[in-house]
Amino acid sequence: MTNDTPNKNDDKQDTQQGGSSLVQKIQQLGQANVAQAPDSNIHVLSIIGQVEGHVQLPPQNKTTKYEHLLPQLIAIEQNPKIEGLIILLNTVGGDVEAGLALSEMIASISKPTVSIVLGGGHSIGVPIAVASDYSYIAPTATMTIHPIRLTGLVIGVPQTFEYLDKMQDRVIDFVVSHSHIKEDKFKELMFAKGNLTRDIGTNVVGKDAVEYGLIDGIGGVKEAMQKVNELISQTGGQGEGVIQ
Repeated sequence: MTNDTPNKNDDKQDTQQGGSSLVQKIQQLGQANVAQAPDSNIHVLSIIGQVEGHVQLPPQNKTTKYEHLLPQLIAIEQNPKIEGLIILLNTVGGDVEAGLALSEMIASISKPTVSIVLGGGHSIGVPIAVASDYSYIAPTATMTIHPIRLTGLVIGVPQTFEYLDKMQDRVIDFVVSHSHIKEDKFKELMFAKGNLTRDIGTNVVGKDAVEYGLIDGIGGVKEAMQKVNELISQTGGQGEGVIQ
């Protein structure tokens, strides 16, 4: 004789399995499931850790591979459902040419872009931060401005120093043309002595970055969302955006 009555033990077991699955996700990923808006018109791009360029970094390094971001930026430009882009920055810097490539790509996107410097936007993170249409920095975030340096084999000939100068000029020209900081002020911060331990340059905290004209404003997620929606409405976008 079969019994169609639901077994309470089975229900209890399913509940336990579901609960243990959630616990495993929290333990392994540090998060539970977060509801996502399927109709989001704003894409969020994270640049975290060190910007990895042509040389692969050790596995223990937290990196953002620029060859992963370039196709994403093309896809963002082509996707008609995406009307705006928010860039989250917490980077120590990295490969100069890779960082400049990302900066140029972000600057050339036709859709509204807003960047937020959270923990830090150091070194080559500076041009990435200012490449957007509008930039924010958290009050406690910092940006390190220093000259370019080489690693590995260095040939002690005049051409090496000329090459460094030209590369440095590329970074300076990009930052000055995409922010409100004066070239003389940026060079002064870059070559300052005594501000950084065993190095030259300047560590600029949130409020100072805004006062120098390097970053547009102090703010975080709320301000960035308001600004990107404002820019979308100015360009004829539809409605309010939701972080995806």
